[in-house]
Amino acid sequence: MSDLVDAYKAELTLTWKDNVSGGERVWMLVYPPELERQIRHALPSLELATSQAGRGWAIVDVTDDFGRWLSSHRHAEAFYEEPSDLTQSILDQFETILVKRIRQALEAAPANAIVALVGIGSIFPFLRASSVIKSIDSTVTGRLLVLFPGLHDPATHSFRLLDARDGFNYRARVIDSQKGFA
Repeated sequence: MSDLVDAYKAELTLTWKDNVSGGERVWMLVYPPELERQIRHALPSLELATSQAGRGWAIVDVTDDFGRWLSSHRHAEAFYEEPSDLTQSILDQFETILVKRIRQALEAAPANAIVALVGIGSIFPFLRASSVIKSIDSTVTGRLLVLFPGLHDPATHSFRLLDARDGFNYRARVIDSQKGFA
């Protein structure tokens, strides 16, 4: 775990370029899914490192968003009884709400801040992390740190959420414990 925190600290020492796209302002902190609890426990260390680097810090935790949304849906009971009734058009409604919430947090954060997106694994298998990230990256003014429980393949620069979803290619910077920062 300390290797991931050290890799994050190393990333913080680099100068931020202002003339990069939203996708290039996204940092993916990639770790094995079984380390989720330890990563969450390390959030104060990440916040401290961010503060010591002179950057702002905010957290958007989406872990419980799907459950809250589903339980408030007018057809919640039917979905619990028959999950296959949860169609793509219904899931698209949730994605719209989720993207709006994350965008609001990004817009509220100062341009020198890092916004940590926690709980992205909780949307699996209902939504694709790639779709959510691509929908919000244009809103990033500072940096978006996505805590990503899964795998990154450096050869193809693709990501697999929870080691279970087909990979997606993304321009984000990768922070992992194997190589420090990329």
